[in-house]
Amino acid sequence: MSNTIAVKRTGAVPRKGLGLGLVAWLLGIVFFLPIAWMALTSFHSETDAATNPPSFAAALTLDGYREFFGTGGGASPWPALINSTVASLASTLFVLLLALPAAYALSIRPVRKWTDVLFFFLSTKMLPVVAGLLPIYLFAKNTDLLDNIWLLVILYTSMNLPIAVWMMQSFLAEVPVAVIEAARVDGARLPTILARVVAPIALPGIAATALICFIFSWNELLFARVLTGVVAETAPVFLTGFITSQGLFLAKVCAASLVISLPVLAAGFAAQDKLVQGLSLGAVK
Repeated sequence: MSNTIAVKRTGAVPRKGLGLGLVAWLLGIVFFLPIAWMALTSFHSETDAATNPPSFAAALTLDGYREFFGTGGGASPWPALINSTVASLASTLFVLLLALPAAYALSIRPVRKWTDVLFFFLSTKMLPVVAGLLPIYLFAKNTDLLDNIWLLVILYTSMNLPIAVWMMQSFLAEVPVAVIEAARVDGARLPTILARVVAPIALPGIAATALICFIFSWNELLFARVLTGVVAETAPVFLTGFITSQGLFLAKVCAASLVISLPVLAAGFAAQDKLVQGLSLGAVK
């Protein structure tokens, strides 16, 4: 007790907390600077954006955004944005529908050698994506699925399912078994238990998993670049079309990058409390 009082009188704990707070702010500013730089560059003309060193006092303009939205006669980004939205949301929904019962079986109702099953799920993420590109391309070509948005939905679902099962297994392991047994005694069947008992309790973990799967699907470029053309083109593929070997394109690329990043940033901001709560679930026993 005397040691605690001495620490409070000397103020060592507040100074330590202040130092950690300053470090956190500095790290936050360091990670935020590239985004702020990209946003500022997007409002410059191509000539000002290409100057070295850059000019902070350069005149601001919306030319980069006009070029991105096709007001100058270029291609419209809306089909690509809609395709990315459909592929990301649909694949995330399918991942959650498949991962929830799988995680339930591996946590609340554990199967034999469930740790080996989890390791197998995680080992599928160790295969380089480019290694499976050729057989998937041949399969899509022979089944007439090239340039089809639903092919991307299937691929994104299969790519995100292992990590989703791995994450949700740890979240569902924190669900009290007594609650599930009480629901089972009342006559609730498995679908009812998953929808009305397990899902509400594990909602922060489910939200964190959904957000991560959505981000992975939205940012995926390799498969979308190879397997799509015009009809199923996604936003990252549309963004690469602004990079050319001739001319200036930095301001236009920054404007396009900022607009394409907004859905992910908005989703992360809206679900930040659930994300933090879900990722920290089970960290403190």
